[in-house]
Amino acid sequence: MFYNLGIAGRAMRRIGAVEFATTIAPGLRDVLLTGKIKETVVRLDKNKLPVYDAIVVDAPPTGRIARFLDVTKAVSDLAKGGPVHAQSEGVVKLLHSNQTAIHLVTLLEALPVQETLEAIEELAQMELPIGSVIVNRNIPAHLEPQDLAKAAEGEVDADSVRAGLLTAGVKLPDADFAGLLTETIQHATRITARAEIAQQLDALQVPRLELPTVSDGVDLGSLYELSESLAQQGVR
Repeated sequence: MFYNLGIAGRAMRRIGAVEFATTIAPGLRDVLLTGKIKETVVRLDKNKLPVYDAIVVDAPPTGRIARFLDVTKAVSDLAKGGPVHAQSEGVVKLLHSNQTAIHLVTLLEALPVQETLEAIEELAQMELPIGSVIVNRNIPAHLEPQDLAKAAEGEVDADSVRAGLLTAGVKLPDADFAGLLTETIQHATRITARAEIAQQLDALQVPRLELPTVSDGVDLGSLYELSESLAQQGVR
């Protein structure tokens, strides 16, 4: 830990120097974190086998991800020798190797997608390996494409909707029925807007995964639901 500083690193932890240093130099915290990630990746058990099959790191927000991953290279350039330089070089090699995959999570909304596009461009310029773009809180379209397009323009066949409800044994008061039509238009408008935003992601040569909206909060069952969704999309 602490870039193989050994006794010095342990002493720094005891006296609280690490917390002090990361307070006056915030970038140092990122350096220590990436160093700890590398140490965890190369850790071996008594049989000389990797302790972990995979290591998942929750990185900073999308707008800071490139800076977070590049900070160690900056340290390597500054420290021309010694253990800090050697460890920094090791972290840089790990982050640029096929052992690393950077997955970016976004919502299908204008600002998050724009941040994702900018982050991918920056990561590509730094030659860091991009894994996939994960669209979180995806919502399904409950209408056929033709009906969806009409509803998005405010056109809903109220008579057909009422007839369908009656066939299903559902009779709504006029106020509730009007609310249903309004929600239908709002749903169609939202789905159409999301589809237009998704076209920006389509232009990327990056795999895209989707996670459904979990409306009742995330619990153990929800995690299984999300993992099953990823498995159906080819994630292993």
